[in-house]
Amino acid sequence: MKNVAVIGAGTMGNGIAHTFAQSGFKVQLIDISEASLQRGMATITKNLDRMVAKEKISEADKQATLDNITTFTDMTAGVEYAGLVVEAATENIDLKLNIFKQLDEACGEDTILATNTSSISITQIAAVTSRPEMVIGMHFMNPVPIMKLVEIIRGYNTSDAVTNTIMELSKTLGKTPTEVNDYPGFVANRILMPMLNESIETLYNGVAGVEEIDTVMKLGMAHPMGPLQLADFIGLDVCLSILNVMYDGFKNPKYAPCPLLVNMVRAGKLGVKSGEGFYDYSESRKAEQVAKQFLK
Repeated sequence: MKNVAVIGAGTMGNGIAHTFAQSGFKVQLIDISEASLQRGMATITKNLDRMVAKEKISEADKQATLDNITTFTDMTAGVEYAGLVVEAATENIDLKLNIFKQLDEACGEDTILATNTSSISITQIAAVTSRPEMVIGMHFMNPVPIMKLVEIIRGYNTSDAVTNTIMELSKTLGKTPTEVNDYPGFVANRILMPMLNESIETLYNGVAGVEEIDTVMKLGMAHPMGPLQLADFIGLDVCLSILNVMYDGFKNPKYAPCPLLVNMVRAGKLGVKSGEGFYDYSESRKAEQVAKQFLK
């Protein structure tokens, strides 16, 4: 399994492609948008340059990593020789189901189909294919080249052989794979998202301001960044999508998204990627300035 196809050149997709390529795999990075592929490759190059500057890798390592990546706008051509496909498209169930239907038809019968979904049922995704035993979740953390954890989620029909293969493969990437079962949000987001949502509720109810909430969690709970800053970093639209998946899956009101989060997403205030969320990122991508609407 030396050929790996990655579907989607966005934040997670280019990070996954970078990680596999740096570990010596031949990577086919696939996106329907040529512009997205160019942005993805630019991000990979910039991140490799940063690693060279910090003397974590050599210039030769950087070039070898880039040489291992080939880009495609045609999915069928991109997955032709892949032993593993990792889907990292937008967290939208209809989109993912459509992609997996296409992958099932385009890929060889021995190809393992993985999804980087952070909340959607692996069993549901696998059900649209003729190979549910070959479908598995590989939930990488952002930023992928740095974060060690990979949640390995086996669907109802995922085989032991496929699970073991992906567990061992993750280790060759320098990651720590952790096997979990297929329930909405898995482990990471089932615990994280209610905390972020409760932080937004705390702001919404006027208990404290943005900086105060983040300071309490950073200094009192030893979190590396505050929950509101983290929500901005993840993307408020992504947080809302994950909460909705869990709310639909469990029918438990504790997963219902805060009205403030819903309104911010409707207003296009999505966090770092839109330039404003709980913080203002118009001048810096660091959470240094609270957004105007939350200033006291």
